[in-house]
Amino acid sequence: MQSPIILFDGVCNLCNGAVQFVLRNDTKNIFKFASLQSKFAQDFLKKHQLPTENFGTLILIENEKIFVKSNAVFKIAKYLTKYAWLSVFSFLPIFVTDFFYDIVSKNRLKWFGKRENCWLPTDELKERFL
Repeated sequence: MQSPIILFDGVCNLCNGAVQFVLRNDTKNIFKFASLQSKFAQDFLKKHQLPTENFGTLILIENEKIFVKSNAVFKIAKYLTKYAWLSVFSFLPIFVTDFFYDIVSKNRLKWFGKRENCWLPTDELKERFL
């Protein structure tokens, strides 16, 4: 199995915080990461005819399948031992969970701010970023 890859908005403080959270709780170093602004992510987005600007969602690539919004969050949670219980909410209809996801997504920069530049991983973490 290829490592699941999380694509995130590299200038969004909330998104960077989520990546930091996953890094701290991914005790088996399962995930790889790429900012949506990176060449890897831009090439992936173009290949799959997804928006290459104005990023409004987290994307998880798992076994060549694409998961977005709350679906991606629930899939990621399954890998995080202490937080796997969060995936129990995946039984809710996707339109309900995505409704709340979209509220946060639309307000994330206003509520949490943004960076001028993408966050750069430390030398120890570089191998996990594409």
